[in-house]
Amino acid sequence: MMSSFTFDEINAQPGIWRDWAAPLASRAAGIREWIAARAPREIWLSGAGTSAYIGEALARQITGEGPLLLPLATTDLVARPGLGANRPGPALSVQFGRSGNSSETVGLIDLLDAHMPGVDRLNITCNPDSALATSQGPGPGETQAIILPPATHDRGFAMTSSFTTMYLTALACLDAGFDAGAALPALSDAAAAVLPGLWSLDAPRPERAIFLGSGELTGIARESALKVLELTAGRTLTQWDSTLGFRHGPKAAVDGATAVFVMIHPDPQTARYDMDLAAEIRRQFPDISVTTIGGEGCDIALDLTGTAGDAVLYVLPAQVLAHRWSEALGLPVDDPFAGRNLTRVVSGVKLYGWQR
Repeated sequence: MMSSFTFDEINAQPGIWRDWAAPLASRAAGIREWIAARAPREIWLSGAGTSAYIGEALARQITGEGPLLLPLATTDLVARPGLGANRPGPALSVQFGRSGNSSETVGLIDLLDAHMPGVDRLNITCNPDSALATSQGPGPGETQAIILPPATHDRGFAMTSSFTTMYLTALACLDAGFDAGAALPALSDAAAAVLPGLWSLDAPRPERAIFLGSGELTGIARESALKVLELTAGRTLTQWDSTLGFRHGPKAAVDGATAVFVMIHPDPQTARYDMDLAAEIRRQFPDISVTTIGGEGCDIALDLTGTAGDAVLYVLPAQVLAHRWSEALGLPVDDPFAGRNLTRVVSGVKLYGWQR
């Protein structure tokens, strides 16, 4: 195994979560009080790429009374400003960003300043010097920022610890039932227990890799697929879908060179559908690899903690496999495109003014 920033950042996650538990619990309690006082009708969950998938997963996960959670990627809001500007009632914009300086991050800040100054903002980023960390809207909307620990500002190309820690941070701020002070140490132990086995898995690189999950795990499946696609520089084609949605056409992508990963949801009712699909694919494609990921009895068994934060454990296999397969291809894991085509921070997108 070659040394890389990405290798270190994947393995650093248990320690990051444990150290972040107490500070996050304190900060999140204040943020929840602030949100309750501001009483938004809607909460927009925004980011680009991996950061957008945080919102997609959270919107499917947090239930109960409270504001409507809407996953609205910065890439969508910047291109179609009316998606936000024409929404009714008070809103809170939660924006995620590892660098906090990508083109669309700046574009959304500018859009809110110019056309939606009444929208409150909660900015969650890994970079204390970024636009996302330092911007303050003109008001009357209020702005709060949470800066994650320095170790989450990944130096590698792919987002790993930044994704999981921003996810847990937002979960603590938006779900009153998630006790970060207790949950993050438990998740830390669970991740530390599974990671060594993942690095030694017998899993040769497939030509195609498909990741499937239900509910919030659909967002985790999307992030898993992106990790493999990114770190293998597109040489492993990937796909993602919901468990039940996969049968409705996307299953056409399966061939003899495909590996399928099915995330078995912790909820027993949901897990029935996940397990049925895994069994179906095994019957229909007996010569391909079908791997279940989940609790006891799964091919990749996770030590689930029984908290909403368990979702982050499901992305660990893809993080590790993506690294291993990138290395097997002889790619520089920390920069698989060698500075061409894709870069760590998206920049250079031409931003256009908007007349409401």
